[in-house]
Amino acid sequence: MSITVYPVTDPVSEHGEGPVWSARWGGLRWVDMLAGDVLALDGATVRRRHVGKKVAAALRPRAAGGYVVAAERELLLADSDDLDAPLRPLGGEAWSDPSVRMNDGGCDPDGRFYIGSMAYDAAPGRGSFYVAGQDGALRVVLPEVTISNGFDFSPDGSLAYYADTATGRVDVFDYDPDKGLGGRRPFAYVDPERGQPDGLTVDAEGGVWVALWQGGAVHRYDPAGRLDAVVALPARQVTAVAFGGDDLGRLFITTSALGVDRAEQPQAGAVFAADPGVRGRPVLPAAL
Repeated sequence: MSITVYPVTDPVSEHGEGPVWSARWGGLRWVDMLAGDVLALDGATVRRRHVGKKVAAALRPRAAGGYVVAAERELLLADSDDLDAPLRPLGGEAWSDPSVRMNDGGCDPDGRFYIGSMAYDAAPGRGSFYVAGQDGALRVVLPEVTISNGFDFSPDGSLAYYADTATGRVDVFDYDPDKGLGGRRPFAYVDPERGQPDGLTVDAEGGVWVALWQGGAVHRYDPAGRLDAVVALPARQVTAVAFGGDDLGRLFITTSALGVDRAEQPQAGAVFAADPGVRGRPVLPAAL
């Protein structure tokens, strides 16, 4: 099944990533990752705030109000939902190596915040996938990953989907509230000629929507891992996806303009949307 896509912003980001829809925020937010900025879509207007750090890798609403931002090597907390609310560090820098930064992340059904890392040069095995404690300390869940990316859960919360981009596949874990993630196994493979798996989200029917870096598309895989829908985009570096809108029926898609010839891809860096005929689920908030 092919699905029509349309832009909802101009090409406002150099490296757009991590879209999140929250009714509390009044709509969509995402990051211009390597600019250290969080952006918000307010009607047809894009608002932007700098987090005061080199990187803004990912964000999630906090269950108690406010939001969390993963910066280059640390977590930052806002106590208000206001985009421009003051940010304070939680736990300080998680490592000192300047060649490694945070990347994509998300939350489990019990509010634990997970964040991945990668080397700036994407060197194999230099990254990790972490879960944050209440004090901001990070515990390694998966060592020696390369580009830690999309992370989301099945509608019943029993399965977690995860992509380390360099593997060319999406993996699935069993999730237990007490034991965490276990039983990692392949869920879906992406033909290298069609791109590499980046950010992902899971819809209300259990379908897994995967952004394809250098693939110019988003793929939907049914709960059995079969490809059953494709969203083609006019920008090749597709980074992440999230459902939003009043009924969670709109799919928002971020793109990157890193290294792109804008004469060839003039819309690279824009946020796009599609109406795929299936609804998403409310974003899982962080209990931090």
